[in-house]
Amino acid sequence: MSSGNAIRGSRVGAGPMGEAERGEAAPRVWVSFWCSNAHETRPSFATDAAIPEQWECPRCGFPAGQDEANPPAPPRVEPYKTHLAYVKERRTDADGEAILAEALKRLRSSV
Repeated sequence: MSSGNAIRGSRVGAGPMGEAERGEAAPRVWVSFWCSNAHETRPSFATDAAIPEQWECPRCGFPAGQDEANPPAPPRVEPYKTHLAYVKERRTDADGEAILAEALKRLRSSV
């Protein structure tokens, strides 16, 4: 067991942290941001700091703006595409037929 004269949960240099050690707190302003799901977020900024136009909603991750009646639109999510879907975007059916015929010709000639 530990001796009775040790202070538990303490370390060298530990002490009370107050405004005397940290300095004065900067004056703050709280700004409301709303996302398209009507979530309100109120981050605080220093009064002399530049306020951003958009802020990320911590609840849903959508962008939030300062205009409650007109929040920014949520980002457009692209659906997952397979390799074949990307190939079909780049090639027409005629191109695919020509490539297939060329590959078959090479295979038959090598046998």
